[in-house]
Amino acid sequence: MKNQQPISVTILTKNSAVRLAQCLDALQGFDEIIILDNGSTDDTLRIAEAYPNVKIHQHPFVGFGKMRNLSISLCKNDWILWVDSDEVLDTGLLENIATIPLHEKTIYRFLRKQYYRGKYINGAGWGNDKVMRLFNRQHTRINDRAVHEGLETKDLQVIDIEGIIHHYSYENATQLLAKMNHYSALFAEQNQHKKTTHPLIAYCKKTFHFWNYFLLKKGFLYGYEGYLISYCNAQGAFFKYMKLYELNQEQRKNH
Repeated sequence: MKNQQPISVTILTKNSAVRLAQCLDALQGFDEIIILDNGSTDDTLRIAEAYPNVKIHQHPFVGFGKMRNLSISLCKNDWILWVDSDEVLDTGLLENIATIPLHEKTIYRFLRKQYYRGKYINGAGWGNDKVMRLFNRQHTRINDRAVHEGLETKDLQVIDIEGIIHHYSYENATQLLAKMNHYSALFAEQNQHKKTTHPLIAYCKKTFHFWNYFLLKKGFLYGYEGYLISYCNAQGAFFKYMKLYELNQEQRKNH
């Protein structure tokens, strides 16, 4: 189904072959898909080349916010749909995007469901969330944060569109740990000189987050997957603040 207004889709990739075809299959009705790759060594680019509406660009990784803004600058349309390479839009959402009138000073938000190894997870900090993904680039942009980037919403309204983004986050524990390590490093770099911390703070955050995710956020309802996600979330909090502590200490030594 063709959209009423031309929409460009932006996707960042790196070794995204596992879910990319499923992601792109759902997006064949869009006018243009910009893939910005930062060093894939698997079949990511080969898969992307098979889709006629896909244009591939490459750039070294410079933080998620800056990468997303760079991908947006490569688009030919003003309406932008931001999708991750491990996300699949369902039919209902695609139909609603295609049929509703889009207003330039509105950001459109979707419900996202999370999966681990294909299993739906609605706990352990992975509860269903709503994500702002469809917008007009003449009226807003994504901030330049290295991690946990998002759209700037000042003077804009946010409207929900019915439908679901299915987010197939991780296929195994190795991927989960790798992303935790990557994100914690980005957090530390982003907050160097801006936040102070201490190893005791890191330990307390780890302890609090584990029990929060596993008990209060009901990770225990999801078997070993819920325990693993809760534990990795807690470890992520620990290493964010330990890495930040080390960066701040190094800075003090150099001055």
